[in-house]
Amino acid sequence: MWMVVMFDLPMVSAYDKRRYAQFRKVLLRDGFSMLQFSVYGRHCPSEENSEVHEKRVVLALPPEGNVRIIKVTEKQFARMKTFYGKKRRKTEEPPLQLSFF
Repeated sequence: MWMVVMFDLPMVSAYDKRRYAQFRKVLLRDGFSMLQFSVYGRHCPSEENSEVHEKRVVLALPPEGNVRIIKVTEKQFARMKTFYGKKRRKTEEPPLQLSFF
């Protein structure tokens, strides 16, 4: 499953910019990668794991702005079409899962 966090945060004052940077850094430290400006995604191997990461995002929410979290299946994420200009690029692959024996 993929968790996608989309956000619009104010960037008026120096305080707003600092809060934006702090929120973005929390996402990056938690394993999210930028899909687009203000849109970050993270692969989660299970629903339980996605709930852990959702709680981390909620704890880091800035006092102002709009943040949305959506969870999509592997199949739904793979159906996403990504374009850079008019050139199509392949959608991000989920990370390889480790197997322990």
